[in-house]
Amino acid sequence: MNASAPRAVPEYALQAIRRLIEEEGYRPGDALPSQRDLAERLGVSRASLREALSSLSALGLVSVQAGKGVFVQEASKAEAAGAFAWPFAAQVSAADTFQLRFALEGFACGLAAGVMTAEELDILEDNVEQMRRELRAGDFEQANRLDFEFHQRILAASGNQAMFALVTSSAEIFLESQKLPFIRPERAQETWQEHRKILKALARHAAGPAQKAMQQHIRAAALRTGIAFITLGD
Repeated sequence: MNASAPRAVPEYALQAIRRLIEEEGYRPGDALPSQRDLAERLGVSRASLREALSSLSALGLVSVQAGKGVFVQEASKAEAAGAFAWPFAAQVSAADTFQLRFALEGFACGLAAGVMTAEELDILEDNVEQMRRELRAGDFEQANRLDFEFHQRILAASGNQAMFALVTSSAEIFLESQKLPFIRPERAQETWQEHRKILKALARHAAGPAQKAMQQHIRAAALRTGIAFITLGD
């Protein structure tokens, strides 16, 4: 199974475990091999395996029980239907949308880091703080609006009008992709934490860390939705 697979990649481990459950006939309540055995079998690091199991647990597919093991759970109706409804399937897949955002928004964030003004940073700081309040209040619709605004402001600050126009012209698709991670409310706080990390890199005018923080955020958001995609670094 793992002879030619990318190594130490959480997305690969996530998909590989899902295939393992399906192909080997594991049923709800069955215990999977130990984490050590799984890591060796899939050819991934223990850290990558733990991240994959965390995402699978958030999706309700497995239960990780300390000191006991990892157990298969019955997939919810949402998971059986594909975990979410993606209304733009006829135009573009959700995975492709996240992959585009990874490349485009990561680059834009790096550009923005070098030119962002104090006023623009203050606006982002207010946005991030307001998102924290909305998440604590359980208003995920408002948090999603703030999420979209956060990304739009960074794209605008980058100064690249072509990228900004591309996202604006497909705003409904991009907005929908930003709604998806909120299907798991128990992990919604992670979005705010990742935005804080991006903001800190922007405030330091650190292009490389800002780009990396944005790309990590988009990849993590995809994983929270149960979506994996490959990048050149994999």
